[in-house]
Amino acid sequence: MKQTVSEREVDRIRTRMAYDYSDDALARPEETSVEPVDKRLERLAFILDQAIRIPGTNIRFGLDPIISMLAPVVGDSITTLLSVYIVIASIRYGLPKGVIARMVFNVAVDYLIGTVPAVGDLFDFAWKANSRNMKLLERHASGDGQSKWSDWAWLFLLLGGLGILILGLLAVILFALQAAGIELI
Repeated sequence: MKQTVSEREVDRIRTRMAYDYSDDALARPEETSVEPVDKRLERLAFILDQAIRIPGTNIRFGLDPIISMLAPVVGDSITTLLSVYIVIASIRYGLPKGVIARMVFNVAVDYLIGTVPAVGDLFDFAWKANSRNMKLLERHASGDGQSKWSDWAWLFLLLGGLGILILGLLAVILFALQAAGIELI
């Protein structure tokens, strides 16, 4: 079976190799960055995870923890949907199934721990699922149009499991509120 490598992939590999062995790789890594696989996804991940820098530090955070703090469970759900979009859009780059599973795991951890009051808000500042997923995409992308039907089936199976976890968590929260005498419905 003959495998072909796109010119874009060859250029990315050459750029990475040149970067890895250059003197600038250690001195100024942010100035000699590799071109992202998908600029739209990179921009979305940046906005969600790193858009704001605390002055005088290298600490960055994005809109994900802010939205989650402003609207506790709903905000986490909204940012999770944006994170799922990144995972779905990444499929077209021919990612291995293990990488797809890791990306869904990153989103699941972000959602499940992020919904815990107070602790989840702090966790959202530290756990940058979208940035992690973009690094996985950059590392494992094999080119445009390389996804197979089994990749999509695997993704939707994993997202179905994530959906069941989310619905289960929401049901537990609703049950706890009703047990405390607070009726929402």
